[in-house]
Amino acid sequence: MKTEESAIRWPKKYDLLGVKVSATTYDETVARIFQAVRQQLPAIVSCHAVHAVVSVCSDSKLLQKVNAFQLVAPDGQPVRWALNLLYRTELGDRVYGPELMHRLCQCATERKVPIYLYGGLPVVIKALRANLIRKFPGLQVAGAESPPFRALSLEEKDDMVQRINDSGAGMLFVGLGCPKQDDFAYEFRHRIQAVQVCVGAAFDLHAGIKTMAPSWMQRHGLEWLFRLCQEPRRLWRRYLVTNIHFLQKLLFQWGRYKVSMNGRVHG
Repeated sequence: MKTEESAIRWPKKYDLLGVKVSATTYDETVARIFQAVRQQLPAIVSCHAVHAVVSVCSDSKLLQKVNAFQLVAPDGQPVRWALNLLYRTELGDRVYGPELMHRLCQCATERKVPIYLYGGLPVVIKALRANLIRKFPGLQVAGAESPPFRALSLEEKDDMVQRINDSGAGMLFVGLGCPKQDDFAYEFRHRIQAVQVCVGAAFDLHAGIKTMAPSWMQRHGLEWLFRLCQEPRRLWRRYLVTNIHFLQKLLFQWGRYKVSMNGRVHG
């Protein structure tokens, strides 16, 4: 198995609250993933919205792990807006995990690349597999499993890695939620041969367990509000804290950026 990454030009990353986020598009992300699959280069791709960015920047160990990923896509509109504000990346759209998964499955079907699904409740993983096969006739789902809600033993980890590698999957979709999926991908980065794609809530959405926000809410960065209305008791504190935290840190970073730019102009 090759380990060199020099053959693949991963999208440029920019510092957002300390998290290295890739300025990329759907087409570029899909192209780079399949390039890695074709060249048999293991890699990690993760999709980060506001909650993920705040979670990662608040945990130094997790930050170190995520910043080692080959690609961290701007999953949320506010993350895309922040990159455009700070670095003038001129990104026209975000790279939304569920949509990215849809496009990757479509391409995997066309190119006959087997995929593997890891994460979610048993009912979710069963429905997800059935829905993907129904939506993409010919898609090769090499394996689909729901891990236990506890830490795996060393033997269980070895067995899991062997199942995934023996399946021949070129892509492993990880749907454990942030930060668990990022910890998982990093831990097995040298053992799992497939390209790992962390897509979070995409499993529940494609399984039909949860409803996707209307497109107009997605475009205007209001998906969090849609989800909050669906699960107010569970999510109100999370969104209140993380959204305020993100805005505060972004304004501080933008202020430092403006001071730095003014210093260069007058220096």
